[in-house]
Amino acid sequence: MSKQLQLKIVTPEKLILEEMVDSVTIPTTEGELTILPNHVPLVGGLASGDIVARQDEEDIPMALVGGFVEIKNNKDGITEVAILADFAEHIGSISDEEIEKAKAKAEELKKLAENKEIVDYEHFATELERSLTRVKIADKWKNKKYRK
Repeated sequence: MSKQLQLKIVTPEKLILEEMVDSVTIPTTEGELTILPNHVPLVGGLASGDIVARQDEEDIPMALVGGFVEIKNNKDGITEVAILADFAEHIGSISDEEIEKAKAKAEELKKLAENKEIVDYEHFATELERSLTRVKIADKWKNKKYRK
């Protein structure tokens, strides 16, 4: 049996994924990073994009908006990858209807963000980024094979 990573993805709302995987590729603020077993310990910021975990030759893609990653090797020699995300969602859970809703919401939020009288600009910017990321990542994986 080959070595694996213990991957855990958590948002403020819930646990998104917790399982053993062969590798995981994440979007960091410094660029894309692929993590393999025995990776050096690391703490870093995450950018918006897609997380792609690989397990038994299958991709497990997720949309991600911001957060942090911590990589460490535990006393048993297992590499633990903890992702604390502002927002994360498995691509398989995003339906075509939700993609259309996200596109409409993104357009609405873009228009609202143009109004300089809105005091909660940060909230609108966060919601806009979440909607746009969902659309972009869902479109990217639309015709690709992945584990549901």
